[in-house]
Amino acid sequence: MQHNSTTTLPPEQDSEEALASRRRRLRFRASHRGTFETDALIGGFVEENVGTMNAAELTDMEAILEIPDPDLTDWLFGRLPLPPERETPMLRRMVDACRAKGVGIAG
Repeated sequence: MQHNSTTTLPPEQDSEEALASRRRRLRFRASHRGTFETDALIGGFVEENVGTMNAAELTDMEAILEIPDPDLTDWLFGRLPLPPERETPMLRRMVDACRAKGVGIAG
C-alpha cells in the first residue's frame, strides 16, 4: 500500500479516534514517570495542553517522553540550559511554561 507523499501520517493514524487514543497514552505516560516531581511537572504540562495538540505535536511530545528524567528535569528546572540540538518546538514550550510558573527559580 502506498500513501500520498504529502501526508505525514497514514489517514488511520490521524483520525480523531487515533488522536484521542494517543492523547490518553500521553496523559498516562507523562504522569507516571517515576518521581512525584516529574509526574507533577511533566504530567501537569501534558494535561494542560494535550487536548489541543495535533498529530505532529503529539509526535513531538512522545519523543520528549523518551528523554531520560535527569536530563529533562535539569532543563525544565533551569539547572542546565536546553541544548540547541535537543530543542524542539514542544520542548521549548515546556521549558517556557515551567519558567513562567517559576519552576526551579530560587527566591
